[in-house]
Amino acid sequence: MNILTLFIFIPALFGLLILVLPSSFKQIFKYITLAATIIQLALSVFIYLNFKTGAAYAGVNNESQFQFVQKTPWISLNLGNAGHMQIDYFVGIDGISVLMLVMTAVVMVIAVLASWEIKQNLKGFFVLFLLLDMAVAGVFCALDFFLFYLFYELMLLPLYFLIGMWGGVRREYAAIKFFLYTLFGSVFMLLIMVGLYLSVTDPATGNHTFNIIHMMNPANYQQGSVFSVLSHQTLFGMPARVVGFVVIFIAFAIKVPVVPLHTWLPDAHVEAPTPVSIILAGVLLKIGGYGIIRICMGIFPEVAASGAFWLGLLGVVSIIYGALNALAQRDLKRLIAYSSVSHMGFVLLGLASQTAEGVSGAMMQMISHGFLSSMLFFLVGVIYNRVHDRDIYNFRGLATVMPQYTTYVMIAFFASLGLPGFSAFIAEAFSLAGAFKSTVIPNWMAVCGSIGILLSAAYFLWTLQRMFFGKELLKGGESWKQALTGLHIREKLALFPLAILALALGIMPSLVFSKINDSVLAVVEFTKQMVR
Repeated sequence: MNILTLFIFIPALFGLLILVLPSSFKQIFKYITLAATIIQLALSVFIYLNFKTGAAYAGVNNESQFQFVQKTPWISLNLGNAGHMQIDYFVGIDGISVLMLVMTAVVMVIAVLASWEIKQNLKGFFVLFLLLDMAVAGVFCALDFFLFYLFYELMLLPLYFLIGMWGGVRREYAAIKFFLYTLFGSVFMLLIMVGLYLSVTDPATGNHTFNIIHMMNPANYQQGSVFSVLSHQTLFGMPARVVGFVVIFIAFAIKVPVVPLHTWLPDAHVEAPTPVSIILAGVLLKIGGYGIIRICMGIFPEVAASGAFWLGLLGVVSIIYGALNALAQRDLKRLIAYSSVSHMGFVLLGLASQTAEGVSGAMMQMISHGFLSSMLFFLVGVIYNRVHDRDIYNFRGLATVMPQYTTYVMIAFFASLGLPGFSAFIAEAFSLAGAFKSTVIPNWMAVCGSIGILLSAAYFLWTLQRMFFGKELLKGGESWKQALTGLHIREKLALFPLAILALALGIMPSLVFSKINDSVLAVVEFTKQMVR
C-alpha cells in the first residue's frame, strides 16, 4: 500500500478500533490514539528522509515530478454523448507539502499528550480526534480537487463537535461561529471547483477532470470555457478568472485567518479544549496558507500576480491589527490567538512578494508557527488545568513558583517574537527580505511588517513581566500555590521536542529549505511564465 495512503488512513483505522471497543476500555483510548499519531510521525519521518530533491522533483505543475504518488480510479460514471466522468483517488507530495506532513504528525502527537486532561465521553472525543487527523492529512496529500474538497469539508464535522461538546462556557456559540464561517467559504469554493471541472480536460482521455495539476496548465482548458486563460467571459461584471480566484481565496483566507475574516478564531480558541486549540493553531491555519499556494496561486497565477498589492496589504493589516489586539488582551489564550493572526500575516506578505525569498519565508513561517503555537497553547493548558484561570493579572511571580514552566514559557515567547537563533527569526527575515526585493508590492509593506515584529516583542515581553516576574502574588493565594506544581513527565515529553525543533530550525534552516527550495523556485517561475 502507498505510504501516503497509510499516513492518511492510519488514524481512521485506529478510530474504528476505539469505536468498536466497549466503554469499559475507556482508559486505553488515549493510548490507542497516541499509538496512531506516533505511527503517523514515524511514517512522516520516513517520507522526509526519502524525499528526493533537485529540479527533476520540483513538482508544482508537473505530475511526473511528484513523489509517493498513488493514482487509482475512484468514481466512474458514463455520461453517454457527454463523455465519461472520472474522479481519481490521486495523492502525492512535492516540496510544498512534505514539511506539512511532518509538522502535522508532530502537532497531533502533542495534541494527544494534551488530551490526557479530557475526562468526559472519551470514546467520542478520541474518535472525532482521529477523524480530524485523517481529514487534515488528506488535505496535504490530495492532488484531485474533488478529493481535496472532500477532506477539506470533512474537517468541519469533528471540529464542530470537539469545540461544541468539550469546550468552555460559550462553546456552542464558538462552534457554530466557526462552522458557519468555514462553510460560507467552502460552499462557494464548490461552485468554482465545478466550473473548473467543466473548463479543463485530461489531455490523455479528452474527458473533464478534477486533476489539480491539469488545472494549472493553460493548454488543458477548453477554448471559450468559463475559466479558460484566453476566455473573456465575465461573472458579476468581472473577469471569470478573477471571480474564481477571489472566491477560493476567501475560503482559504478564513482558515489563515486574514483580517477581517478572523473573528471566529479568538472565540474558537478561548472556548476550545487545549488539544483542539493546539490543532487549530498548529495545523488548521496552515491549511489556509497551503491552499493559497496550491490552489489560488497554482490555478490562477496571473490573477495572484495582478492582485499582489492587495494580498500584501491584507497581510500587513493582519500583522499590525493582530499584534495591537494581542497587546490589549488579559486572557492569555486570547492573546496567543491574536498573535497567530499577526504571525500568519507574514505568510501572506511573503507570498504576495512573489520572490523565492518571500515564498520560502512564508513556508518557513507556517512550519515554525505550527510548532511554536502548539507549544504556546500547551503551556496555557498546563496552567489552566491546575487553577482553571487564564487571566494575566491574576498571576505574578510565577518564576519562583514554577521555574521549569517559566523556562519553557521564555523559550516559546522569545522564539515567537523572532529572536535570532530560533525558527521564527528565519521565517520573518526571509518574508521581509522578499517583500523588500519584490517589484510587485511597495517597500513600505516590509517596513510595516517590521513594526509588527516590534509589537510582538512588546506583548510577549509585557506578558512575561506581568505574570512571571516581580513579587509573588496569586489570586487564589495558598491554594493556587499548592496547585501550581512542577511539570509532569508527560508535559515535559510534549514541550521539550517543540523547544528543540524551534531551536534546530533556527540554527539549521536547511532542514526545511533543502526540501522546499526546488518547489518554491518552480512556483515563482511558473507565476512569471503565466504573467508573460
